Amino acid sequence: MLLCSDKTFYTGTSNDVEKRVATHNAGKGAKYTKTRRPVKLMYTEELENKSQALKREIAIKKLSRSQKRNY
Repeated sequence: MLLCSDKTFYTGTSNDVEKRVATHNAGKGAKYTKTRRPVKLMYTEELENKSQALKREIAIKKLSRSQKRNY
């Protein structure tokens, strides 16, 4: 989970988190983060496979802002 410069959260999946954060900060990541740079890595989880990661991403996206802040 990333914290964007406008204090919003962005959640996604990656198999190389550090590289993905650098990509976002270079303006080449998701459309959402392009105008909200710089982003800061706030939370990560390591899961066994992509299917689990995508399910967890959806669950995190459903959390309230205050719940996300607690991570």
